[in-house]
Amino acid sequence: MEIYVIRHTKVDVPPGHCYGQTDVNLLNDYPDEIALFKDRIPTDLDTVISSPLKRCTFIADDFSPYYSTDDRLMEMNFGQWEMNKLDDIPKEQLQNWMDDIAHCCPPYGENLLKVQDRVTSFLNELRHLNYTKVLLVTHAGPIRCIWNYILQTPLSSTFKIPVDFGEVLHFNLGNTPKDDYIIKKV
Repeated sequence: MEIYVIRHTKVDVPPGHCYGQTDVNLLNDYPDEIALFKDRIPTDLDTVISSPLKRCTFIADDFSPYYSTDDRLMEMNFGQWEMNKLDDIPKEQLQNWMDDIAHCCPPYGENLLKVQDRVTSFLNELRHLNYTKVLLVTHAGPIRCIWNYILQTPLSSTFKIPVDFGEVLHFNLGNTPKDDYIIKKV
């Protein structure tokens, strides 16, 4: 099964703010940004699956009015840190999280292991569906977790993978994890 994954385009959030599962808007020029990568996505998709956050559903709707959503594609929940300036988050809390993002959670949030578990669950289920070409619209965190899943890399390497706004990843999801492979960034 061929999978195309898009990270949503730039968001309308002031620089230096923490957002994850907060349902923020895209910048007003998002249709222009979509046009920059839309021709890299095939038109013969079997399905489009999106994070339920509107910064992804706006894009999914541009590809198909019949898209579905899946909560497992949502960005990491930053709990009490959501929509706070990074500079206003207590330095010790932020440092503890950065030192062990896989296991440490923001207050009332989730850690990277939780995000990886939901993405893994989603991909394990998806591989057994009868699709040939699928488009996923999601966020940087889940996309990094997809890379981890396909490449079987440790969670400690997750943030070594750059994922830009509007970036497109193309990979093959085989019958078993041994059959998975990255095709390319498109």
